[in-house]
Amino acid sequence: MTSRYDDLCALPVYRLRDALARGELTSVALVESLLERIAREDGKLHAFVSVYAGDARAAAAAADAARGAGHAVGPLHGIPVAVKDIVDIEGRITTGGSKVWQKRVSPHTATLVWCMLGAGLIVLGKTHSVEFAMGSFGTNRHMGTPWNPRDRATHRAPGGSSSGTGVAVAAGMAPWGIGTDTGGSVRIPSSWCGITGLKTTIGRVSCDGVLPLSTTLDTPGPMARSVEDAALLYHVLSGDDALPRLRAGVRGLRLARMPAAERKGCEPEVLAAYDVSLDLLAGLGATIVDVPLPRAFAEMGAVVGRIIGAEGYSFVGELVDDPTLPLDDDVRPRIQVGRGMSAKDYLTALREKDRITREFEAALAEVDALLTPTTASVAPPVAAIDQSGTAAGFTRPFNLIEWCALALPNGTGAGGMPTSLQIACRGRDEATALRIGWACEQARGSA
Repeated sequence: MTSRYDDLCALPVYRLRDALARGELTSVALVESLLERIAREDGKLHAFVSVYAGDARAAAAAADAARGAGHAVGPLHGIPVAVKDIVDIEGRITTGGSKVWQKRVSPHTATLVWCMLGAGLIVLGKTHSVEFAMGSFGTNRHMGTPWNPRDRATHRAPGGSSSGTGVAVAAGMAPWGIGTDTGGSVRIPSSWCGITGLKTTIGRVSCDGVLPLSTTLDTPGPMARSVEDAALLYHVLSGDDALPRLRAGVRGLRLARMPAAERKGCEPEVLAAYDVSLDLLAGLGATIVDVPLPRAFAEMGAVVGRIIGAEGYSFVGELVDDPTLPLDDDVRPRIQVGRGMSAKDYLTALREKDRITREFEAALAEVDALLTPTTASVAPPVAAIDQSGTAAGFTRPFNLIEWCALALPNGTGAGGMPTSLQIACRGRDEATALRIGWACEQARGSA
């Protein structure tokens, strides 16, 4: 069943922004279109924990009035956004993906939400998360697992932990949204749901008011349907404006491909899409180079796991150790990694992080980006997931060395499910990651 609003729900934010500016669209009409789509789709897709329909309608009417009076706070005034349910909004329930916290009322509003409200964005609702944001597949035993909208017949993993935001954006129930990324939680759902997600450099976007998993590694970021939209929301969140360089092209850039040894374990279609992306960027004028890396990605990911385990356990250890609480049995053992970890082992992991970061900075000093697939596979059926594994093999390394990284749709794999290219750049160089992504997106004609 289709709706007269479906075309509107599919538009990228930069087109919605322009339509609002020209008076061809009202915020009220946009909000109503999204609420209608949520009502029609979310019963199956299960992206939202809460939808703030009444407040969103009131904010949309106020935005239209302000724009009509010449008092819009900016070009994005009146555009809705979905927010992952680990981000506090004062007076609202924030569950952190846990049934244990179903009545937890947020004591204050996160800084990143204030940034969005200051730009005139309208919070449409809260989206599902893996419990305590600790998981790459997007599953949640007690709060429910969102349904990847790219396959309506088979319940496939949405990717985690920002599962609900990935599904909401991919399904047109929100034009963009907020995720968080500690080991891949923005990029994995972006990969599996076929959208664009930016893992920001640690410290670029405030974590104040975001429920912590690992204060060493946590970073919020935008999830959107185009690179330009990701750049726009990144600007709102961080104040860093990557837009002036977005269309600069890639000619003259040196882009490193991943070592051949890291290709092992990737699905053939994922590798084929990756190789096509490299060829496309080379055709646009970039130089693709091979650079020996000092560590295997798996080794780096293991260090990330130890840091997350130790720090995550410090926050919710009492909960995961209580067998009477309704916690996800797939999540408990991941966090309980920290239970037996000594202070010496934890500090050793932090020193190893610093050592590996220095090694990578030296090895990649002459390149502008390192390119990998975002995930080794397309989204698997939920029933086939091995919860003892992880989908974060390509994403965790860049949390460890504090680089930024963009996940960008780059083709399809088995069953027509999306594949994704990861564009990783050194810390605080989000503008280059977005620039490369925009060039690739435009060349593919997928914007």
